Amino acid sequence: MTRIGILALQGDFLEHKQPLQRMGVEAVEVRQIKHLDGLDGLIIPGGESTTFAIIAQRLGMIEPLRQFARAHPTWGTCAGAIFLAKTVTGKASDQISLGVMDITVRRNAFGRQIDSFVALLTIDGIAGDPYQAVFIRAPIIESPRDTVDVLATLADGRIVAARQGHLLATSFHPELTDDDRVHALFLRMVAKANQ
Repeated sequence: MTRIGILALQGDFLEHKQPLQRMGVEAVEVRQIKHLDGLDGLIIPGGESTTFAIIAQRLGMIEPLRQFARAHPTWGTCAGAIFLAKTVTGKASDQISLGVMDITVRRNAFGRQIDSFVALLTIDGIAGDPYQAVFIRAPIIESPRDTVDVLATLADGRIVAARQGHLLATSFHPELTDDDRVHALFLRMVAKANQ
């Protein structure tokens, strides 16, 4: 059985377990370095990126997480996308990140929580109807390098989903909908990496 870890230091990690379980995947809450052992992939959930970076640093997990993400499929949603990025701009832009994905991410690009919204997206690699994406204090992806594929943009061209090899970043929260197609996309990335 495929084993996907969900970084469970803070944020909406429990919401990611449900779609994974619906798809027959073992979902493992990652709270310590040892929980990374034997995982096929990792999801870094939304939440407060500064908070879980501080917690991860206190637990000595930054470098193990960085090494895992360099070698295994890893997906960051919202705050998780910030945590993956090589460069972070916006408030608290000096925060710790894993620095593994060749993107710049701007924190809180759409404003405060009261400015949350839903948008219909066409996402490269996902067939069918437009995807209903939930944005909450969301970042945007800026300045992707040539090695990064843009998967989705808003109508105004701002990038909200990108992929670089086995790394995936989304500005929105797929775990807050009943549409499992982005989780399925990540599982296809995991399956390809493990061939």
